[in-house]
Amino acid sequence: MRGTITIIDKGNIRVHSYMAPEDGLNVTTQLIETPSLLIAVDGQVNVADADEVVEYAKGLGKPLDRLIVTHAHPDHFQGAGRFNVPIHALEIVREQMAARGDLQDLNGVPIPAAEMAPTDLITPGTEVIDGVPFVFEAISGGETTDQLLIRLPEHGVLVAQDLVYHQTHLFVGNNDIDRWQVILESLADPAYDTILPGHGLPAGPAVLAENAEYLQAARELLDDDGQAYKQAIIARFPALGVPFVIDISNYYLFGTRPA
Repeated sequence: MRGTITIIDKGNIRVHSYMAPEDGLNVTTQLIETPSLLIAVDGQVNVADADEVVEYAKGLGKPLDRLIVTHAHPDHFQGAGRFNVPIHALEIVREQMAARGDLQDLNGVPIPAAEMAPTDLITPGTEVIDGVPFVFEAISGGETTDQLLIRLPEHGVLVAQDLVYHQTHLFVGNNDIDRWQVILESLADPAYDTILPGHGLPAGPAVLAENAEYLQAARELLDDDGQAYKQAIIARFPALGVPFVIDISNYYLFGTRPA
């Protein structure tokens, strides 16, 4: 297996968190196993990694009910069509995904927009799926303009996706650091001991402070020179993975294409 699976047992549910390798940006797909079925969250950047998630899911012996796409960054939905299930998203996220049109993954595999298009809309609020309450919240600003946050309040699980990164560099290309820090503060809640990030392995509550520290450094180091920022942020956080994310940020901030 190219990716890394982390299994978290939460009583009547289990979380199977798949993290792609570094050449797949350490993107995570969460497989939430309820008593009778599987709910997938986010569909990977590379088709091959999405296929690996689907193959793993088949081995769990329960039907895959749906794929939820949390936001319109392509690294989280380019493999969505490979899951062959209804694709759920907020209405604004569906519109943003459609605006991107046809895409290709990091390996050059072409992906028609129709294969990734959400089929079902998510309404913020509580939905009970297979007896398990899922609380859907629409979050504006921060890492991207619009994003879905999922709480599993009976199990202390926060499906944060790209509101939180773990042991990887953060994408700051949306240039909304102040709002992101406010969001991180709002996520601090002792009722949630498991935080599932959009990049990196599952984490505990301490990851929120780690992200806040990174964002503070990014605010201090960012100016009008993307390469200088990249060198400085790597020097400040040398242990973090996926430095290519900094290049993607620089493209959004300065128009500098990733090497």
